[in-house]
Amino acid sequence: MTAREKRKALHTCFEGGGLIVAPGVFDGISARIADSEGFDALYMTGYGVSASYLGLADAGFATLTEMVDRVRHLVDVTETPLIADADTGYGGALNVRHTVRYYEAAGAAGIQLEDQEFPKKCGHTLGRRVIPMEDMVTKIKVAVDSREDENLLIVARTDARTTHGLDEALRRAGAFLAAGADVLFVESPESEAEMARICAEFDAPCLANMVEGGRTPVLPAEHLAEIGYRIAIYPATGFLAVGASLSSVYATLKRTGGSAEVETPMMAFSDFNTLIGFEDVWTFDKIYGDADE
Repeated sequence: MTAREKRKALHTCFEGGGLIVAPGVFDGISARIADSEGFDALYMTGYGVSASYLGLADAGFATLTEMVDRVRHLVDVTETPLIADADTGYGGALNVRHTVRYYEAAGAAGIQLEDQEFPKKCGHTLGRRVIPMEDMVTKIKVAVDSREDENLLIVARTDARTTHGLDEALRRAGAFLAAGADVLFVESPESEAEMARICAEFDAPCLANMVEGGRTPVLPAEHLAEIGYRIAIYPATGFLAVGASLSSVYATLKRTGGSAEVETPMMAFSDFNTLIGFEDVWTFDKIYGDADE
């Protein structure tokens, strides 16, 4: 599908019923695997990109250029619509205009913007500060006006809950909706009751951020749908699994000096070759010949 077709497909999913489940992807391998599973959407996690690409915490270290580059690469190797984390928009309102244009040109089907001060921090950690609501409202208006494709979803996130309480977070989310946001993301509610209140407050799609070990209860998909959420993202699930697997594998390799005793399940080398696109390479070689032969 083209980028426009992906955006239209995602828009159609939001118009339908049921919960959209979007796994977090952060590199080519995670994106290809998630893409093969037939999800309605993928979520490019800023935490995952910062960790996998830079080896750094999700604390504003990744630049606009680096994130746009990652969006482009993930879009190129997948057919599933991609919602991409754009942190604070990488500056003020003018920066948001460029961020939206760059993400859209890179093929994103949706872009997430948040109201934290720069440098931002992961939404399930302490020490987050938010900008004045009016400034974020301006950013959302700029984002809406800057997109060329009306089906590019603008996901507006507020991090006000942890420091200022749920009432302030709801006030901000309502203002973001009035400014034109398509999806509301009230970050890190701390109970099921708070989650239900968020969804009851708005006649608009709400996003649940399911972070294992985070501040928000991780609920079954059916329950999230009953509460009223339209989309649930799982940004950390993939990289937490990868972290555990690599820790186990590398520890065994160091302890034993080989891989024979590795107990962590591994994909067959032939299957990985297929996943990563070698069959296309081999087909090309059959048609045009291998220059190395």
